[in-house]
Amino acid sequence: MCGVAGAIRRILDGREAAARPRSEKIVGFVERISEAQRHRGPDGSGLWESRDREIVFAHRRLAILDLSEAGAQPMVDDDSGCAITFNGEVYNFAEIRRELEAGGEIFRSSCDTEVILKAHKRWGIDAVKRFRGIFALALWDPRARAVHLVRDPLGIKPLYWTIFRDPDTGEEVTLFASEVRALLACGAIPRRLEPAAVASYLWHGFVVGPDTIVEGVHLLPAATILTIEAGDLTHRQNSRKARRYWDMPSSADGKTTVAELREELMNTVKMQLVADVPLGVFLSGGIDSSAVAALASEVVPDSVHTFTIGFEAAAYDETHYAQLVAEGIRSRHTSITLTEQSFQEQLPDAFNAIDQPTFDGINTYFVSRAARGAGMTVALAGTGGDEMFGGYASFVDIPKGLRAGAWLPGADDAGIVRRTVDSTVTLGARFVNEMSWNLLKVAPPQTRWGKVADVARAAREALGLYQVSYALFTRETQGILAGSAVRRAQGQLQHGLPPEVAAAWRQRIGGSDVLHSISLLEISSFVGERLLRDTDAASMAVALEVRVPLLDHILAETVARVDPIRRFSPPRKKQLLREVALGKLDPAIFDRPKSGFVLPIDTWARQRLRPQMETVFADDGLARRVGLRGEAVQTLWRSFAGGRSGLYWSRIWALYVLLSWCQTHDLSLPA
Repeated sequence: MCGVAGAIRRILDGREAAARPRSEKIVGFVERISEAQRHRGPDGSGLWESRDREIVFAHRRLAILDLSEAGAQPMVDDDSGCAITFNGEVYNFAEIRRELEAGGEIFRSSCDTEVILKAHKRWGIDAVKRFRGIFALALWDPRARAVHLVRDPLGIKPLYWTIFRDPDTGEEVTLFASEVRALLACGAIPRRLEPAAVASYLWHGFVVGPDTIVEGVHLLPAATILTIEAGDLTHRQNSRKARRYWDMPSSADGKTTVAELREELMNTVKMQLVADVPLGVFLSGGIDSSAVAALASEVVPDSVHTFTIGFEAAAYDETHYAQLVAEGIRSRHTSITLTEQSFQEQLPDAFNAIDQPTFDGINTYFVSRAARGAGMTVALAGTGGDEMFGGYASFVDIPKGLRAGAWLPGADDAGIVRRTVDSTVTLGARFVNEMSWNLLKVAPPQTRWGKVADVARAAREALGLYQVSYALFTRETQGILAGSAVRRAQGQLQHGLPPEVAAAWRQRIGGSDVLHSISLLEISSFVGERLLRDTDAASMAVALEVRVPLLDHILAETVARVDPIRRFSPPRKKQLLREVALGKLDPAIFDRPKSGFVLPIDTWARQRLRPQMETVFADDGLARRVGLRGEAVQTLWRSFAGGRSGLYWSRIWALYVLLSWCQTHDLSLPA
């Protein structure tokens, strides 16, 4: 697990390579990007430049496999001349290596990086389809004179890229990195916010890719190969080509048996326990993390080290359940209590770990920091269980909403009836909001009854209902919070999504069983666009590799082929996962209301954190620079601080993180 960076020069003036000077400026950019990612790889660093001076790769190393210098990067294959900078793990590398060795390949290291290079030499870039793992990589192939940027099937490891036009040389340079902040650190990218990204943030509390919060910086989508040709491209118009190489099955055929599912789960966990450094398991006491820990304990009995974080407030503390699981699987267990005072003391470091604004993620920072402090370099997490096996309320609420939506008036040939209904609902919602914001000077509820109008407008399709169910703010409140530039961008989104993303997700769930459709949306949005990116940034801030066995793409295919009734029934209980992974534990441990790992920010925001939050919300100039209306932000804060119902902590915390992050990184909307 590491940090990657690099530059690809696109020469526009037609000069031969020998006539082009080494671009010290471009090399300097890459060095600064790599230095900004030092936290991701404290065990070593490297810089490589191609002989024709068109490609620069950098690498920060967190050594997991083959701790010797033979595993250092960037790595070059002597036979083909291909070079790679790679972040992640290929769990089935040993199997692929044996196949390559049978074909005559000779290896000089025992790491997975060299396996990727040799596999590419043998099978081309489509070799990535053979990999089971978490990865983001850049691979230079001098034979094709192209760099391939690749992300793993479910997007567990991030990769960002942008284009810089050098005014001195006329060169077009593609820069890439593992973090947005690292790209900003190079000094070549204007610190401007993307209005559509701010609009996306107001809907989700994070930015849905492929754009990022920074104008011109893009996130490479999951399961995507972006090929960038280098060199003299004076007469070439399309030097960048992207293609998707994998997707989740769109429907279940019911062929996976319970025995086959358990076998694949065991195989996945076993592969992900391979490491040459200390490894542990995050354990909250819930079903998902307990399933991973229990399976790990079967693979390596009496050798699993588990971690959990508890709180002083009893309402948030679940260490008792984690302890019961640890005793049941006989793990070596570490429990750490996070006090309100220690939270505040460590909060600046947690904020510094945020790569893009997000209302989540700092919880992962604290548990990652605890695991790293206990000597762990790798940790397994239970991320993905709710999405794969139907653990969220969305698996109950959205089917109900669709059934209710079937009773709403449909459209006649001209669509007049539907437009009339939607217009009436919108007018009613606007009236209520005007009364609250302008007359009563309070923010209206943003949950449950506060979302009735949004639900009514979206109740005819699963995507719309899903987006509304997760929206931080109602459509009307988003408009009130947004300044003019962000409000214009809101009008271009579809249920808070870029049109091309909305179209892709509709296609992905088209024809699927409704519960499988919800699972696909949860994996695409909640997991792919928030949880995984937050986990990567938070864990790598303390140089900890987090592995997520339940999101292995082969396992995901196996789960997707389970009959939906067997997979999702009874609703929200995740009975199938319990059956295949937790059969040796007392079922009573898990027969309790669902409670995720949530920091008690709701309480802390009204107490110890209140002074610093009020200072940020009172800064009207900061709000304007970020594209928000300061008066509306302050009204929302006062309503929350005063205990107004229907305003969960996540709403106010999301705005606080957005404003603070932009202030720290000096980003503002274009003038």
